[in-house]
Amino acid sequence: MMTDSQLLTIECAGVTFPNPVGTASGTCGYGLDLKDLIDLNKLGAVFTKGLSAKPMRGNAPWRIVETHGGMINAIGLQNIGAKTFVAEKLPELRQYATRIIPNVFGYSIDEYSEAIRILEDGEGIHAYELNISCPNVKEGGKSFANDACQAAEVTAAVRKASSRPVIVKLSPNVTDIAEIARAVEDAGADALSLINTAIGMSIDIHTRKPRIGNVTGGLSGPAIKPIAVRCVFQAYRAVKIPLIGIGGIATTEDALEFIIAGARLIQVGTANFYDPSATMKIIDGLAEYCREKNLNNISKLVGTVEA
Repeated sequence: MMTDSQLLTIECAGVTFPNPVGTASGTCGYGLDLKDLIDLNKLGAVFTKGLSAKPMRGNAPWRIVETHGGMINAIGLQNIGAKTFVAEKLPELRQYATRIIPNVFGYSIDEYSEAIRILEDGEGIHAYELNISCPNVKEGGKSFANDACQAAEVTAAVRKASSRPVIVKLSPNVTDIAEIARAVEDAGADALSLINTAIGMSIDIHTRKPRIGNVTGGLSGPAIKPIAVRCVFQAYRAVKIPLIGIGGIATTEDALEFIIAGARLIQVGTANFYDPSATMKIIDGLAEYCREKNLNNISKLVGTVEA
């Protein structure tokens, strides 16, 4: 019988992962938050919460609200900054066998590049994931992710500053995600993560005020899974670089949908809050599925949807 390692080891963006299951940015801190709850050595990858060149305090409360089928958050990208991550978090995190992929953001192309330059000094980092859903303050506040030219520009700048693979995380809040995917592929992206949160809002009917201090926030959880699967499906047909699926994944069945749609890796996000063991269950479930279907490796399933 083939081992779980033989069944699940997979390559993405030039990095070999022991399995295709990772944590989604913003749902596990810097990975170490989960060390007493799950086996980090078993986890395929830790995608850290977003890191900027300098520390940020984030938004005023309320910053998270539960909704039907998910949650809305507007944390404001609070983080300790890239320098502190390299000095204080990375040394402990790299003691584990999991792959380490910092999520990186900025409000200008220079800020993205500065954060990458700081992280380049960190040992044990395997790749970077770019959150391009931030407003470009030099271009009137329009999100990098919503404009193909801006998305390509920030991707190219980071690609030039980085010695490691660059994964670009795309937003669903666009008219044509395939257009954005092709633009960042042409700009040098090594892989794509799909999707970031959808913009949502929740109102307290008694006070008639938004439940989130920021008024709107990012909707995540099971409610966005069909949107995310559709985006992966469309991107898989638009680009040649590998894809990472995110959005409402809580079970093995959820993960398999994304893989069949075209994702080589998947990330578990909101489920970490109510079932921290979800990633471990999914890893075991994927191995069992491969055995049931007589697949010698999970990669055989990628993009096999009949549509």
